[in-house]
Amino acid sequence: VQLVESGGGLVQAGGSLRLSCAASGSTISNDNMGWFRQAPGKERENVARIYWNGNTYYSDSVKDRFTISRDNAKNTIYLQMSRLKPEDTAVYYCNQYPSQTFSWGQGTQVSVSS
Repeated sequence: VQLVESGGGLVQAGGSLRLSCAASGSTISNDNMGWFRQAPGKERENVARIYWNGNTYYSDSVKDRFTISRDNAKNTIYLQMSRLKPEDTAVYYCNQYPSQTFSWGQGTQVSVSS
């Protein structure tokens, strides 16, 4: 499976962005998928995940601000981010959760200015 993330950019604090993760090569409809982020000098962390049955989970740092969703017909995962904070600045990636067995994509940069 190949993953291509898009939708990042530079926004002011309080703004919104919608990230997309398009998968190709095989369907991901039966996979648990997650959004991960890596800030400079920090380890990659999982911030949201969506299970094969539609259940979702969010880390405390993004809960009530981010929403993960999936469109199985488009083989795509989304991350709607609102009320963005400077500490959300990172490169965002998607992958299986928890195994992360797919090859990592290039990620999409999200930069939030104060």
